[in-house]
Amino acid sequence: MNSNSNSVNINTPMARSIFSNLFIQHVNKHSSNTYRDLVFLCIGSDRSTGDALGPLVGYKLSKSLLSYDNIHIYGTLNEPVHAKNLENNIELIYSNHKNPFIIAIDACLGRIGRVGYISIGEGPLSPGAGVNRNLPPVGDIHIMGVVNLGGYMQYMVLQNTRLNLVMQMAEIISEGISFAMWKENKRKILS
Repeated sequence: MNSNSNSVNINTPMARSIFSNLFIQHVNKHSSNTYRDLVFLCIGSDRSTGDALGPLVGYKLSKSLLSYDNIHIYGTLNEPVHAKNLENNIELIYSNHKNPFIIAIDACLGRIGRVGYISIGEGPLSPGAGVNRNLPPVGDIHIMGVVNLGGYMQYMVLQNTRLNLVMQMAEIISEGISFAMWKENKRKILS
């Protein structure tokens, strides 16, 4: 871990466990009993390696969180949520779920020293900001993975991002979330 207590480097030993703990801390801190459904909005496109983080996480979560009635996944490899359908999916979430707690997940570009970091933050993220797209902010909390350098020729940079890095991030995020949900469910059953 580094000095930013809301992020973890994927190369840190125990990165999954650290991420899982950060995730559940943020969910517990920012959600309340008024939220009925937990919605993971995994944003990105399967047509660009660097932008595939969201759909990969959504794909993995849709397999591991099947048994939970109040957890819903939007954005998978099969049905990605991207710039062209984001607004429709946001409307769909609010029409299908009463008072959902939305966790937005997306890839981003950043400084060289931050590539490979996953961060969790309060409030919405702004999808497409790294490629100068004006899309609606979304999420009660957000998870972002820095997949490559930002600043110049962003579309080209996203296209040339290493799939290995994106897959490692997707595994840490999805496994960390799945473990956190299992721990929380077990805690609720025992209390």
